[in-house]
Amino acid sequence: MTKVDELSAFLDSLGRLPNGFARGSYGGSAYGVTIDRSTGCTRLFARELGGRDIVSFNLYHTPAGEVHLRPCEMSSAKVIDFVRGFSANSAGAIPVAE
Repeated sequence: MTKVDELSAFLDSLGRLPNGFARGSYGGSAYGVTIDRSTGCTRLFARELGGRDIVSFNLYHTPAGEVHLRPCEMSSAKVIDFVRGFSANSAGAIPVAE
C-alpha cells in the first residue's frame, strides 16, 4: 500500500467515527475515544479502558487542500493503525459539550 493509499484509508476510517465520546475496541482491548471536529481541524483522544495505552492527535486541513497529521508524542504509524483498526460500539457517540 502506498503512502497516498494509506492516508486515504486513514481519512476514510476517521470519517466514519462519530463526533463526541464513544466506546469501542482495538487490538482486543476496550477504548474510550473522544473526537472533536471543527473547521479545518479534527482532534482525537483515546484511552485504553482498564489499561495504560493512549492515542492522541490533531489533523489539520488547510485551505489549499493539504492534510497535516500531528500525533501527540507518538508515531504517525501508531495513530493510523489505531484509527483504521478501531471499532466503535453500535450504541453511538455521546456528544461533547461545546
